[in-house]
Amino acid sequence: RLGSHCSYLKRIQVNGHQAHCQHNHTNHISADVVYNSTQIIETIVSISIPPNPRLKPSSPALAQIIQQPSTKHHPLTKKKKRNKTKTHVVFPKPIIALCLVWSPFLFHLQQFPANLDFTFTMEMDSLPNGNSTIPTTTTSITTPSTALSSKLTQLTESLKLEHQFLRVPFELYKKTIRTNHRAVEKEVSSVISVVNDAADSDISNDDAVQHLTSLVSRLQGLKRKLEEGNRTENLQAQRCRARIDHLESADAENLSEWNNTRMKRILVDYMLRMSYYDTGLKLAESSDMLDLVDIDVFLESKRVIDALQKREVAPALAWCADNKSRLKKSKSKFEFQLRLQEYVELVRAEDHLRAITYARKYLAPWAATHMKEMQRVFAIVAFKSNPDCAVYKVFFEPKQWDFLVEQFKQEFCRLYGMTLEPLLNIFLQAGLSALKTPLCYKDDCTKEDPLSQESFRKLALPLPFSKQHHSKLVCFITKELMDTENPPQVLPNGYVYSTKALEEMAKRNDGKITCPRTGLVCNYSEVVKAYIS
Repeated sequence: RLGSHCSYLKRIQVNGHQAHCQHNHTNHISADVVYNSTQIIETIVSISIPPNPRLKPSSPALAQIIQQPSTKHHPLTKKKKRNKTKTHVVFPKPIIALCLVWSPFLFHLQQFPANLDFTFTMEMDSLPNGNSTIPTTTTSITTPSTALSSKLTQLTESLKLEHQFLRVPFELYKKTIRTNHRAVEKEVSSVISVVNDAADSDISNDDAVQHLTSLVSRLQGLKRKLEEGNRTENLQAQRCRARIDHLESADAENLSEWNNTRMKRILVDYMLRMSYYDTGLKLAESSDMLDLVDIDVFLESKRVIDALQKREVAPALAWCADNKSRLKKSKSKFEFQLRLQEYVELVRAEDHLRAITYARKYLAPWAATHMKEMQRVFAIVAFKSNPDCAVYKVFFEPKQWDFLVEQFKQEFCRLYGMTLEPLLNIFLQAGLSALKTPLCYKDDCTKEDPLSQESFRKLALPLPFSKQHHSKLVCFITKELMDTENPPQVLPNGYVYSTKALEEMAKRNDGKITCPRTGLVCNYSEVVKAYIS
């Protein structure tokens, strides 16, 4: 019996982790449990005594309980003496509802298997009526298997890399809403302005009817735009929902299948970034994951990139106009670089008058922030015919267009919250950072080492070497690790191989050992065991 006519907060200890418990007059305990592991787990548990445990809504918000210690609201806070007792409650194989909170993703209620036993050790103060005669018992706790915990930890770490997966459709959704809002605002303002002008002027009935007919036609066109915009918004919302559902479907049981889908997503992302649009589209269609990849977003960038490669800046300038506020907020120089290049092309064509007019109209507004660049580029009119002046010659080199393409890709990725590097490179670098050693860059690097390939070496070049505090010996023959269970053996010529490899070789050759690298033949009795310190 926990007492009656009371409601107060208690501290409890759950498997060594602090939690808070609320007692009330219904003799139920509603506990919010915090596990300080890589993931935050809120376990909503309801204990009914004497009936069997059952699920019950959670107690007050977990964040508020953590921020405000339970002793602050305890009715016995002012009392000097407190008698503490310990109570151990055993859960006989219930189904525990878990609310997994993954940053930055929110998961709904999941369920652990029903064959798990949980024991919660609660340390509570004496009850308000002073009765603290609850006996103390000792119970054991059965936790999930190590394999399950390892998979959950692995899953948590994997989800931390899925920021781009949700950010891109959300940014596209916001962009669609802003575009529709601007269109409506512009059209409605125009209609209201026309109505006000017509109301203030003295016009005939025929003219008034003509004006009204024109306004009705414009409003009908606005209605069609709104309907089309609404369909686009619903499509973007559906895509966001599909991606959230995909992340929620990840658990320890189907981790292999989920990782396979993620690998395909990473490959599609790489293909789209490398301009293999048709191949990426076919892979996405064959895997039935069109809602999980950003093909339409990359197709938008493809139009601008193709135009820049053809030395056309109009599509890129239109893209800058559509995203002017966000580019200005991020202090982007991309539009200024486009204007400079267009000015350079006018000078290249020796149309100096148009170049000067263009500079006054489009480059002068940037003078406050880019004066040095403008002074240099304005001088190319005088130095264009001098091929020896390298400072100004660089403006006319073809690589300037390649620079604009790369600049656009970076601005495009920042705008949608994408990583500047392909996800495939990021994942590969994460693994290569654990494999990179000085030996990998030597000529005698084994072929089994991924860093023996030049492409992987370039990818791992900016990475630090792996921190190996203890050397690990790998057998040249079996490629297995040499340790206390499979100790190394030293041949008379100084080469070291594993015991397992030498024993198998000796059995096949009547006790004879042949060094695979030097060809030395010796008896197995001549090898000496080496010890790893």
